[in-house]
Amino acid sequence: MRKLIVGSRRSKLALTQSQQFIDQLKQVDPSLEIEIKEIVTKGDKIVDKQLSKVGGKGLFVKEIENELYNHGIDMAIHSLKDVPSEISEGLMLGCIPDRENPFDAYIANDHIALEDLPSGSIVGTSSLRRGAQILAQFPHLEIKWIRGNIDTRLRKLQEENYDAIILAAAGLRRMGWSDDIVTSYLDEETLVPAIGQGALGIECRVDDDELLQLLSKVHNQDVAECVTAERTFLKAMNGSCQVPIGGYAFKNENKQIEFTGLIMSTDGKERYQHTEVGNDPVALGEKVSQILKKQGAHKIIERLNEEL
Repeated sequence: MRKLIVGSRRSKLALTQSQQFIDQLKQVDPSLEIEIKEIVTKGDKIVDKQLSKVGGKGLFVKEIENELYNHGIDMAIHSLKDVPSEISEGLMLGCIPDRENPFDAYIANDHIALEDLPSGSIVGTSSLRRGAQILAQFPHLEIKWIRGNIDTRLRKLQEENYDAIILAAAGLRRMGWSDDIVTSYLDEETLVPAIGQGALGIECRVDDDELLQLLSKVHNQDVAECVTAERTFLKAMNGSCQVPIGGYAFKNENKQIEFTGLIMSTDGKERYQHTEVGNDPVALGEKVSQILKKQGAHKIIERLNEEL
């Protein structure tokens, strides 16, 4: 096997999860020579604005995909929730490895439970999806925008005017944070996760047969089917960072895919949610999309896209 060049964002989390995936590959073939190439994306440069105001999650992949096209790298290791629902021509997701915890982690000062936060308490999140779901259930709370890496957000919780923050559990786990720091993990009954949350997407060129053969050895087909349902729903709803959209699929005890899709208004007052069970991930994602559109969810998306 030739020497492989892996493209990764420069953040601590991106580099850590890239190294963890490389370690997985080396368990399959210890002789592999793999180098990480750090790439600064437009999304990494913009730290003072909400992503929903400047173009959404595609901001984290364009520069990396250009490196794939130019053969500057052989593969890119993405947090799947950052990858747009349509992959650029000539590229593909060559592998979906094992999924980390897909849920959100709630971290509060003095470990006060979410339901016990007093009126006017400030919850920090940069996610419209998280904010809308919190406001829907706890309208007495206030959502305040927060960005930065995990360390930065935890510091802001201690030093600034926040009573609690919400982060992706997967990032905390991959960075080695203890469960002790987490007040509670919010399952899909409380907060429907982001599309693809907790999963990685390994992007490569469609004609790189040698690499694809290697990647197949660390591919998790069950996870791939689940995130396919989620990403099909995202594409069918024309969802983006401008829209509070969530989706979570898992294999139930009967080995069927159980998928829940969610669309909300940013203030949490409008909610469209539906769950379907089946075996075909694409059909599931499309069916839930059709049902939510009939209920009126598409009006929220159209309105928010027009506002943008």
